[in-house]
Amino acid sequence: MAQAKTGDKVKVHYTGTLSDGSVFDTSADRDPLEFTVGGGQVIAGFDSAVINMAPGEVKVQVIPVEEAYGPHSVELVTDVQRDRFPPDMELEIGQQLQVGLADGQQAIVMIVDLKEDAVTLDANHPLAGQELTFEIELVEIL
Repeated sequence: MAQAKTGDKVKVHYTGTLSDGSVFDTSADRDPLEFTVGGGQVIAGFDSAVINMAPGEVKVQVIPVEEAYGPHSVELVTDVQRDRFPPDMELEIGQQLQVGLADGQQAIVMIVDLKEDAVTLDANHPLAGQELTFEIELVEIL
């Protein structure tokens, strides 16, 4: 039976959980995820977990921080003066904002703290610093 290898286009169903068992993402209620193995479309640990799987095979893979979204970086957390935001803009902890970077690109940041004169923004991926567990079913090699 064929096994997935780098360069193959595959379809997988998956459920991702955190160390406390809570589900952060699943394809169970939608179409399988389609991607090219080794193509950089998914996190490195997920990519490598699919290699050598056969269609119909199910496996559970624990993905360390370094092969997931990396460690949480304090350099990506910063305070921005509150007067830099429109005065009528309602801000709340957990809210995500799209901001422009100095190089012209856009980034998604999350408000993690609100002070009287400043807003603390975190540009880390929400899953940075976390070990992830995936149950992966290889549905098909295309």
